[in-house]
Amino acid sequence: MNNLKEIETALVSVYNKENLEPVIKKLQELNIKIYSTGGTKDFIANLNINVNSIEDLTSYPSIIGGRVKTLHPKVFGGILARKNVDSDIEQLNKYGIPAFDLVIVDLYPFEETVNTITDEDEIIEKIDIGGISLIRAAAKNFREVLTISSRNQYSVLLEILEKNNGKTTVNERKIFAKQAFNITSHYDTMIFKYFNKDQLNVFKESIPFFTTLRYGENPHQKGLFFGKFEELFDKLNGKEISYNNLLDIDAAINLINEFEKPTFAIIKHNNACGLASKENLSDAWKDALAGDPVSAFGGIIISNKEINKETAIEINKLFFEVIIAPKYSNESFEILKQNTKRIILESKIKSLPATQFRSILNGVILQEKDLKKINKTEMLPVTKTIPKGQEYADLEFANKIVKHTKSNAIVLVKNQQLIASGIGQTSRVDALKQAINKAKSFGFDINGAVMASDAFFPFPDSVEIAYNEGVTAVIQPGGSIRDKESIDFCNNNNIAMIFTGIRHFKH
Repeated sequence: MNNLKEIETALVSVYNKENLEPVIKKLQELNIKIYSTGGTKDFIANLNINVNSIEDLTSYPSIIGGRVKTLHPKVFGGILARKNVDSDIEQLNKYGIPAFDLVIVDLYPFEETVNTITDEDEIIEKIDIGGISLIRAAAKNFREVLTISSRNQYSVLLEILEKNNGKTTVNERKIFAKQAFNITSHYDTMIFKYFNKDQLNVFKESIPFFTTLRYGENPHQKGLFFGKFEELFDKLNGKEISYNNLLDIDAAINLINEFEKPTFAIIKHNNACGLASKENLSDAWKDALAGDPVSAFGGIIISNKEINKETAIEINKLFFEVIIAPKYSNESFEILKQNTKRIILESKIKSLPATQFRSILNGVILQEKDLKKINKTEMLPVTKTIPKGQEYADLEFANKIVKHTKSNAIVLVKNQQLIASGIGQTSRVDALKQAINKAKSFGFDINGAVMASDAFFPFPDSVEIAYNEGVTAVIQPGGSIRDKESIDFCNNNNIAMIFTGIRHFKH
């Protein structure tokens, strides 16, 4: 199966001519006959290299504004012919069709066009028809034809041509065919997504770029990251990013986007174990760390402002795996990079996808991201006692945190500082008790704190427990058939309660 097969005839039709010249010169050196079309043919001719016109082969010019150039039996017959089928060879000879051994295509840049312009007519014109058909035909007939489906493959092609003196093995051709179908599949998916960008009723994703991770969630699991991490972050320092690092980075970015004042968050296992917003960054760091200095060990740190020297000195006292910020002063970077394994990321995120998906059972679940933000004007008091100024600010702050905390979740906040949270409990009462115990263990005074819940209270017990610990205001979605019981308890005990009408489950 791996006997060498000589390349005698090539078809070259590319949109982007970058790095094509060395390939063409190599084909000439190997005496490989070249056929080409339009601009590619002119490019080759300008290199003073002999090139045969597809128009001369088919006896048809490029027509329909250049939309039809290669779609002809004399082209596709030469690509799809099987050398071990006598009738195929007879028909090639009968109709004067050359047998192509190499097809080189670089497609119209549809995805790049969609990302850079909005004019629909121009986008539609960048849907490649002939090129995609050439690639599919050549890849289907990999036993006879080598398929080059992207200019990114030119260097590998040159290595193969040099190594084997213009010959290829069936294994090499099959590898390129596999890559070709990956490219055509991705290309078609991008077209589908353009035409269906407002639809959630069909699931199609294609991410052809991946990074092999050290391992998955645990060392015995394999892990890959599909995506272009470098589009979102500049990695300035540190070891390889792991699967669990990525999960925490994702949680950190989604959380920090909620805040405008100087804010620090410390993430552990996808949840905030410390978070504070203050007038200056150093105070935000100090209060974020105070929220849970034990869990902060080995966590991920994120800030929404540039890290300065003063703050970096304090941060550097803690062992952590990853730090993320929009920028670092020169002095702060020098301090933070002293630990050579510490991952330092500079965020350059402008936007993220508005949908998210995950594998489940034998399928995928897809949903819109929870992007709903509640501001003061949407916070509806349902009790006689109305939140005071600082309470309003803390309730809004707490609601932002609980939105990004694993359900069932309770968050306690005081003066724009997370003082404790109850995370991922099977009952809301347990989540509250966990938060209270945690706050007390780190010396926080719960008197005057506010409480946020990610979903409604089915009974007034949580409100009663919170009141007994000194909580003065509560924010929750509402919506329970027994809401009145919680409201009545608050009214009888001078607690303010806000309904948002928005549940923030996160599982």
